[in-house]
Amino acid sequence: NRCLRPMLAPNLYYLLRQLVRLWKKPIRIFEVGPCFRKDSGGRYHLNEFTMLNLVELGLPEERRRERLMKLTGIVMNAAGIREYQLIPKQCEVYGETIDVVAGIEVGSGVIGPHILDKQWGIIDPWVGIGFGLERLVMVKKGYRNIQRVGRSLVYLDGVRLNI
Repeated sequence: NRCLRPMLAPNLYYLLRQLVRLWKKPIRIFEVGPCFRKDSGGRYHLNEFTMLNLVELGLPEERRRERLMKLTGIVMNAAGIREYQLIPKQCEVYGETIDVVAGIEVGSGVIGPHILDKQWGIIDPWVGIGFGLERLVMVKKGYRNIQRVGRSLVYLDGVRLNI
């Protein structure tokens, strides 16, 4: 009964394992793409959302937490969101995760290696953080419903089309 969060997909493990052979460490991956999930919807959830994912593999173990905070600051600053908190949480799969909260959770990070990594051939220290881009926009614009910024036939640029 364990499940992966969307930011740590098996293809990322595969890619990192290949890049370790080819590139000098640290290896940094920045990716943006759609994520799909069966969700009940609501004010804060979309069935299809856009994930910004940042991963860095092969950095010194003692600098992982500092690097995760730095990456978080870069993204939050770029989004124009100055008020946020980093909240540690325990997770059965990843150990400790760090949620980025700006009124609502806008991102979640993790530090590795952890229990799943060895099975994928990943043994180096790493950090990874994923942000829901629609949630960042929602917070930045002060919207109370994520549907206004998600892919939709009802909203265009945050404005309802069926007035």
